[in-house]
Amino acid sequence: MKFEKVERLPPYVLGAVNELKLEARRRGEDVIDLGFGNPDIPTPPHIVEKLIEAVRDPRNHRYSASRGLPNLRRAIGRWYARRYQVELDPATETITTIGAKEGLSHFVLAALSRGETAMVPDPCFGIHSFSVVIAGGELVRVPLLPLAEFLDRLRDTVRLTWPHPKLVIASFPHNPTTVVVDLPFLSGLVEFCRENELILVHDLAYAEISYDGYEPPSVLQVPGAKEVAIEFTSLSKSHSMAGWRVGFGAGNPDMIQALARVKSYVDYGTFQPIQIAAIAALDGPQDCVEEIVDEYRMRRDVLIDGLAQPGPRPAWKVEKPLATMFVWAQVPEPFREAGSLEFSKLLLERASVAVAPGVGFGPSGEGYIRFALVENRQRIRQAVRGIRRVLGDV
Repeated sequence: MKFEKVERLPPYVLGAVNELKLEARRRGEDVIDLGFGNPDIPTPPHIVEKLIEAVRDPRNHRYSASRGLPNLRRAIGRWYARRYQVELDPATETITTIGAKEGLSHFVLAALSRGETAMVPDPCFGIHSFSVVIAGGELVRVPLLPLAEFLDRLRDTVRLTWPHPKLVIASFPHNPTTVVVDLPFLSGLVEFCRENELILVHDLAYAEISYDGYEPPSVLQVPGAKEVAIEFTSLSKSHSMAGWRVGFGAGNPDMIQALARVKSYVDYGTFQPIQIAAIAALDGPQDCVEEIVDEYRMRRDVLIDGLAQPGPRPAWKVEKPLATMFVWAQVPEPFREAGSLEFSKLLLERASVAVAPGVGFGPSGEGYIRFALVENRQRIRQAVRGIRRVLGDV
């Protein structure tokens, strides 16, 4: 039995490390998992309490609306107004999704017809490329780095691609590379899409996870962006609600309507108590977000400062990211020839530390690994000691 779209999906490189991790744990080994970006910080108590309150009301046990509760869509509008001074019509320019990943993938399914082309930065988060394949579209990977030349590479790709591409998928702050941009960069990206009649899909999953004074911009801050763009974000990282699966889409009304139409056939929306709790997350006290960000920043510093510390073991110097809950690190030179997958396996086997090999995010990710800051600081210090032992064994 054959499934064409499934067969078009590439092998899941990250799965190889995951399987080795599970085997090690079955043997009783204490594996420090810095591979899968699964937040470990508890959801703030006031959000949990609102969920419990809503769950006890039997009126919330029925089907919800796939577009999302009107009050939640209004809360999304208030969040954009507070954070970005962007005005949205909650009725036509916002939609609730079952996490940003679901919203983005279903929008791509709605937007792309078989054979139509989407351009995606390389490397990228998996769903950004795989959603194109699942939709039956043609995927064109455009190297992201060096960032200063990215727009020129997009222009060259459009010029050389036939038929004319339909959309661009972007995400800043970027997963996995942690690359950040400013508003002028996004303005250039919007203008490029307008000039070339392209849809811009922007994943703003790390809207509030940023450090050292950097504040990620929204593409919707760019004048005229609503003509070409739809943007997705979620509460998974900012409010540590990953398992709750609640996200948002905002932007062009026709794009929002297209996504709403698809979703009306495939889901009945997020469980209503979760949506009610999400209103409390957006409208309630935001000091919890600052605490979550501070914790990720301290974990970042423990990892990077620890790897770079001089001593009898070789130092591994990595640049500190300004955003996301990840660290993107070039594989140390003595291990580079073997590749990122083999180096990731080595760290798991000899340091009991799981990381994500860069090649799992696309060909341009080769030579790098991604750390996810999802273990506490004590465990990260333990991971650093194990990694440095491996570096010293060269």
